Amino acid sequence: MELFLLSNGKLSGDSQPLGYAHEQIKAMFNARNITSAVLIPYALIRTDWDAKALELEEALGIKVGSIHHAGVPSEAIEQAQCILVSGGNTWMLNQMLHEKGLIVPVQRAVREREVPYIGWSAGCNVATPSIRTTNDMPVRNSVVLPALGLFPVQINPHYIDAHISGHMGETRDERIAEFCAVNPSESVVALREGSMLHVSGNKLSYYSAKGEGFKVFRHGHETQEYQDTRALSGLVPFQCI
Repeated sequence: MELFLLSNGKLSGDSQPLGYAHEQIKAMFNARNITSAVLIPYALIRTDWDAKALELEEALGIKVGSIHHAGVPSEAIEQAQCILVSGGNTWMLNQMLHEKGLIVPVQRAVREREVPYIGWSAGCNVATPSIRTTNDMPVRNSVVLPALGLFPVQINPHYIDAHISGHMGETRDERIAEFCAVNPSESVVALREGSMLHVSGNKLSYYSAKGEGFKVFRHGHETQEYQDTRALSGLVPFQCI
């Protein structure tokens, strides 16, 4: 299995999408002789999907086509060399994956045919068991449907632990702690901007363009920050490095 689960699509000041992960992604493309990818853009509500596909095509150096042009979306996944899942609104994305009948085709492509999956922000969220740890609003009154479950632990992308002056609402830490209190058997990996989890075969690694760590939230456990995935050894079926 090949998963790139990125917290966000761009760093501040970076003109290219996924720029901070280009080295790892393009190395994988070269190793697997990948020349094209299918973009799942359903999370993008106010962005032109074809323009996003072209932007990714120019940045990644491979042909990128948006799945909304496919007469039968599941067939596009069956023929895909690589799957790109854009950020945006996670609720919209997950709902559309179900409505378009793409949950099982994506799962089978990634798990059985080892088609690489690259998802950022919302695309990262839907790779986990559910979207209950998204930061987004349920803009369609969507029910909480299961997500793709490619990665077995909940992720909170765009994680930030800064305290904003004058803000009286709950912090991100408090919100995630609430999730863990309601779901004490589950854990949450909090990914800061410019960071990603990478599953390649049976190995799980972590990368941060800013040299920052990730946090792991578990009910009844002290929340700590880590620089490598060995902290996840008891939570995932991968070799953590």
